[in-house]
Amino acid sequence: MILILDFGSQYTQLIARRVREAGVYCEIHPYNYPFGKIAALRPKGVVLSGGPASVYANRSPRPDGRLFGLNVPTLGICYGLQLLVTHFGGHVVKSRKREYGPAEIGVTQDNELFRGLPRTLNVWMSHGDAAEKLPEDFVPLAQTPSAPYVAIRQKNTNVFGVQFHPEVHHTPQGKEIIANFLFRVCGEKPDWTMASFAETQVQSIRRQVGREKVILALSGGVDSSVAAALLHRAIGRQLHCIFVDNGLLRAGERERVRKIFGAAAGYETEIVDARKRFLKKLKGVADPERKRKIIGREFISVFEERARRLKGVKYLAQGTLYPDVIESVSVKGPSATIKTHHNVGGLPARMRMTLVEPLRFLFKDEVRALGRELGVPEEILLRQPFPGPGLAVRILGEVTEEKLRKVREADLIVEQEIRAVGLYQKLWQAFAVLLPVNSVGVMGDERTYENAIVVRAVNSVDAMTADWARLPEEVLSKISSRIINEVRGVNRVAYDISSKPPATIEWE
Repeated sequence: MILILDFGSQYTQLIARRVREAGVYCEIHPYNYPFGKIAALRPKGVVLSGGPASVYANRSPRPDGRLFGLNVPTLGICYGLQLLVTHFGGHVVKSRKREYGPAEIGVTQDNELFRGLPRTLNVWMSHGDAAEKLPEDFVPLAQTPSAPYVAIRQKNTNVFGVQFHPEVHHTPQGKEIIANFLFRVCGEKPDWTMASFAETQVQSIRRQVGREKVILALSGGVDSSVAAALLHRAIGRQLHCIFVDNGLLRAGERERVRKIFGAAAGYETEIVDARKRFLKKLKGVADPERKRKIIGREFISVFEERARRLKGVKYLAQGTLYPDVIESVSVKGPSATIKTHHNVGGLPARMRMTLVEPLRFLFKDEVRALGRELGVPEEILLRQPFPGPGLAVRILGEVTEEKLRKVREADLIVEQEIRAVGLYQKLWQAFAVLLPVNSVGVMGDERTYENAIVVRAVNSVDAMTADWARLPEEVLSKISSRIINEVRGVNRVAYDISSKPPATIEWE
């Protein structure tokens, strides 16, 4: 496996994606991950990510120095290069000319990292500091007119550094550079597949839970459905799925879950009607973080109650994914909290069950690939992502039954029209948001003062970044016309043209 140490870069997850796309397993851990645990992992290679800090600043993030005595192939990216330079006795300073965006580099020395690539490469830069003096035992491999040390190597070792970001889309041959590091430098083999991951996780689940029962929050979405299939393969009837109808779901969700994960399919699934309970807890609450935490706590309360009835259930399974973890808390490095996901935030300390999270280190597209390996129906796998707190975070402000009706009906119209023109599977997400404002309109020669709906549609690969979708005008026109005519209490429709960042995909 490849170990990625995170120093707070917004691109750390992309490094992991590129490594896995090459068929090699990797794990991300914080820059200060204990040396003993690093040694126990026995990585075939180490990648030092970029980061927002200056390596010469007080309290800049540094790994345990013993890491560099493991004689393991290492690739430092951006801040990672500067860290290597500083650690081995070189000098890093604030650049006289900062580099942000595209750049052209020239390879000046033959080496394994650039093997098989042109001598001139287009790359993506994002740095305000630069190496001014290399350590005595390092040599330059590539340069730009303003930066002589764009790529470096320690003599007689497999320690490399690059000042640019090979992991991003804007470095066209970045995948080849990472592949060279994995296969030519580290000697890895491209043998990590979803089949091998499934088998490994099946064994891991069995070791963790033994003969104990496990309850799973089954929502009917991709994540929980794949988690259910994986757990069912591992422990069979020890798995007890609980589908909570919290009143915050998409249209027809309850019936769909009953059909696919019911007794006829060999699953033990319990359906709990908790609609009134959740609405009561959310009454008067407008703050999005409070809504998320309330929903998360209420989910856990429901599970605890059901577990007590099942007598002695010790494990709670969740379909937590990598992006959920990264956006919720800075567990992987010195990065900023953006929002709390119900899967990983708001869990009360009194929780009496141990978490089982078999998908915790997978991205969404990897989860879909795993689902296919497990035989999960395409009807589930091809569904667009849906937030854990459901429609509650697509209603800005207080959640009420009437507002849920409006946004649910509008959301169904968006889905129907997107499907009708063959765009559903091409978009990452398309949905409706209900705004807490009224606007003046005219219907049947009468004045109206009713709600506004915003339609949101985005393209993305892994939800870490997203761009707003350029939907055809006729599609937007049809969606708008149907929502205004069919959803009672709505007289205006707007379209969201914000990208992530700076906006998030969901409005709350």
